[in-house]
Amino acid sequence: MAVYTHVDPDDLAALVARYDIGTVLSCKGIAEGVENSNFLLETTGGRFILTLYERRVSEGDLPFFVDLLNHLARRGSPVPAMIEDREGRTIQRVSGRAACIIQFLPGISLTHPSPRQCEAAGEALGTMHRAVADFTGGRENSMGHRYWRGVAAAAGDLDTVIPGLQSVVDDELAYLDAHWPSGLPAHVIHADLFPDNVLMLGDTVTGLIDFYFAASDFRAYDVAVTHASWTFSEDGATCDTGRASALMRGYAKAVALSEAETAALPLLARGASLRFLLTRAHDWVHTPADALVTRKDPAPFLNRLRRYQAADAASLFAA
Repeated sequence: MAVYTHVDPDDLAALVARYDIGTVLSCKGIAEGVENSNFLLETTGGRFILTLYERRVSEGDLPFFVDLLNHLARRGSPVPAMIEDREGRTIQRVSGRAACIIQFLPGISLTHPSPRQCEAAGEALGTMHRAVADFTGGRENSMGHRYWRGVAAAAGDLDTVIPGLQSVVDDELAYLDAHWPSGLPAHVIHADLFPDNVLMLGDTVTGLIDFYFAASDFRAYDVAVTHASWTFSEDGATCDTGRASALMRGYAKAVALSEAETAALPLLARGASLRFLLTRAHDWVHTPADALVTRKDPAPFLNRLRRYQAADAASLFAA
């Protein structure tokens, strides 16, 4: 989450007046993340998240996200509801941006999850996959494998971000293009289930949030993304095998991966590492200087990529 677009107080009051959520008490920008403009909105009726959609989120995709969250909520997944105004609309326009008011969920985003918390996150991911398996909607993964070359090109000279990065990326793109799997089980996935997109109280998952990269792709790729984001040291150099095995055990409580999926995990994790390396490199270069946003260092995902390239990478996915 982040703030790129600021909201005029009069526009905010007019927006809130369309809902049965009271009147505005406060609205504060949330600096974490890099994708949308987000605000913690407090009204006389409660606490909400106001999101203005920027950059990588297409306004035309918003009905898909609304339908997806409604589907998951009906199946008991801990996802935030999109609040409807008095006319039943969830998608609005504020400050020239598409916007939604979203249910505020209790919980804390972790920075250093324990093995038990990793196990809970893995089980929540698997439970979400079971819940979404019969969802009839779909969306092409705009941050999937076929788009990574475009992201790399848009980032510019990658050697200005990390010396020598350009050749690393070029070689890895060539390898993944030659070896990317096909035919694995697929449905809509979260595709961005980092610890800051999971809310927890103790060892209990209370919320899965930020579904704005959700798309149709291999379910095992979602596992790989979650593995890469939950089980490594802050600098990305070391995978904590205790956390990794706990994550995989938790997922297995809900979903049994096939032999083909399990065999593909190291390769899919290389792809996940490259995807976040590239988008972070792009954002490192292109984030506006005056944005209320925390830029994320791409280097930890270069370190993850190197670890997943190692000959023993498959051992990192043992339950």
